[in-house]
Amino acid sequence: MPILEREDDGAIARLTLNAPEKLNALSDAMLAALQAEFDALREDKGIRAVILKGAGKAFCAGHDLKEMTAGRQAEDGGAAYFSDLFTRCARVMTSLRTLPQPVIAAPHGIATAAGCQLVASCDLAVAAEGTRFGVNGVNIGLFCSTPMVALSRNIPRKQAFEMLTTGEFIETGRARELGLINRAVPHEDLDAAATELASTIADKLGSAVKIGKQAFYSQLEMGLNDAYDYTRDVMVENMLNRDTEEGIQAFIEKRPPEWKQ
Repeated sequence: MPILEREDDGAIARLTLNAPEKLNALSDAMLAALQAEFDALREDKGIRAVILKGAGKAFCAGHDLKEMTAGRQAEDGGAAYFSDLFTRCARVMTSLRTLPQPVIAAPHGIATAAGCQLVASCDLAVAAEGTRFGVNGVNIGLFCSTPMVALSRNIPRKQAFEMLTTGEFIETGRARELGLINRAVPHEDLDAAATELASTIADKLGSAVKIGKQAFYSQLEMGLNDAYDYTRDVMVENMLNRDTEEGIQAFIEKRPPEWKQ
């Protein structure tokens, strides 16, 4: 069985982390498989939304600690291996943000350390009720510094710092309050809820969602005036799209749009 499974359903791609015996840890092989699929999805114009989930009893337990321990055996104590590992992991996480398609995390069980980072790096998240989220590295003497990047961009800073320094879990109710996830549903409804959200997005004009996702993250890093200048130009580009013209005309004429893209 592949370590990462992909199933396409119309305009929706489902990626399933498939190493349940390791709680879907982000091993070297898993990171490589994720990166390969993200690179493929970037060029796949037929896919308009992506769902990311995990097989077995957990979504993702973070990095593979056994592999990390083995990496420490190098002459440099593992410095080169660890630098490469966290560089590859960061590329996977940032690839989620630069994909043209919105990505919906569908976690269940646990999402810890880099697994929590994976949820935070996705554009949206629908979780099974009772899922536990944590950045627990501090409990073993390893502060979750790279997971902190995505987490602190999802939830308020004091709550993020509390999670990072206590190593304690939060469950779905608290995760929703803080903004780490969009909603929580019974476990048996998880696939249906994630699919419903993905279908809603996939029904929109793909080129508009693509330009909007890029603009969303870009403007967040700007000052107010720069953000308005930038998004003005984005709106102009969007308005000049022939499919956007068709969408507006269809709305005026009270009919479904006939988009080409």
